[in-house]
Amino acid sequence: MNKKQAFIIATLLVLIVCAGILATKVNSPLYVDGREIGEQAASTTKSDVIADLRLKRDTENARTLPTYQTLINDPNIAKEQKEATLKKFNTLSANIENEKKIEAQLQGKGYEDSFCQIAEDKVTVYVKAKENLTDKQTKDIKNIVVNFTKVKDVEIARKQ
Repeated sequence: MNKKQAFIIATLLVLIVCAGILATKVNSPLYVDGREIGEQAASTTKSDVIADLRLKRDTENARTLPTYQTLINDPNIAKEQKEATLKKFNTLSANIENEKKIEAQLQGKGYEDSFCQIAEDKVTVYVKAKENLTDKQTKDIKNIVVNFTKVKDVEIARKQ
């Protein structure tokens, strides 16, 4: 296989993934929990912002992981593309696990609820707290995040 063929295959693979994502978005349900999507957005309150963020993150992960798995198992995909997809799959899987561990640690620290999202070079954490976070609380949260992720760029915010 020469470079031109590899480029064509990679381009077609990207188009297939994009078509799959688009098809998933177009075919998504119009109702969630018995309410229309617009109705759900209007009824969102401050108290369930973290739950909504977690649902959105988990839904996106539930769409992405099977796509990666399909590409990894496809015998028609170039070895380099499989390796890159496998690396993305492993990174995403590790991030999902670490997000859950961080959220559990924060709940163990006494926070009512929390949300953690790990990007490549940044971690975002929201904690449900009635009062502003103290410097000590912020440092504790950052230490928990750094221990699991080794990422030092941590954004921490309070949600009521």
